[in-house]
Amino acid sequence: MVNESPHANQQVLLVALGGNALIRKGQLGSVEEQFQNLRIPMSQIARISDSYRIIITHGNGPQVGNLLLQQECCESVPRLPLEILVAQTQGQIGYMIESTLDSELMALGRDQEKLLVSLISYVVVDPGDPAFLNPTKPIGPVYPEQRVASLPFPTRKTPKGYRRVVASPRPITIVEKREIGRLIQMGFIVICCGGGGIPVIREGRSFAGVDAVIDKDLASARLAQEVGVDLFLIATDVPGVAVGFGTPGERFLRSLGSREAGELMAQGHFPEGS
Repeated sequence: MVNESPHANQQVLLVALGGNALIRKGQLGSVEEQFQNLRIPMSQIARISDSYRIIITHGNGPQVGNLLLQQECCESVPRLPLEILVAQTQGQIGYMIESTLDSELMALGRDQEKLLVSLISYVVVDPGDPAFLNPTKPIGPVYPEQRVASLPFPTRKTPKGYRRVVASPRPITIVEKREIGRLIQMGFIVICCGGGGIPVIREGRSFAGVDAVIDKDLASARLAQEVGVDLFLIATDVPGVAVGFGTPGERFLRSLGSREAGELMAQGHFPEGS
């Protein structure tokens, strides 16, 4: 039995790791590369682990893409639905984060006082979300144009070629929010909501998985609201939030209030998925 942590009054920090935390641009995505890439963010988290109660969320785009590619390569094995692939990557990446962070905590002599846990996480979405009528999120491998008509799912032409597209509905609630809140009160570092969470809809008093991808940052923001975190950190591979991103007039914003953010969004500075 684990009692409430003596650090229960510390601030709660939620760190949302982007997909680049594990697989960087130009890499194949081998297990060795992913473990190596995790060392920097995990060493940073380990160093501040005495000052905060910590929740870690993460992306899974490249990992799900690799699983979809594996399915394409073997017709004799039954295809798995997308929500199962998300669950698989939650276990896979959760293990890698846990293992790497535990090693960094050991190096600091903190592994006996810091407890780690990875949670398979459901996120409820609305079956009436307009995203289901207009799937736009590209996932998986690139297909040649001649194969598109025979594929059992919708596709869209992207700069790389034709790819499968799925709905990206907005998260309504994190099913395990109470468990996550209790675990951080008990002193655990919690790894959860991987890949935006497993998308589910309510069917009476039960849940059913759906073929969709939830934006990792939106799911993390919902979790931050529901658990009541004090600090929300989104780690990306860009220097910061910018107006006119990628243009000669690019200007980085070091601080931003909600009113100004809304005005800039209305002006089209922060498009969907940015």
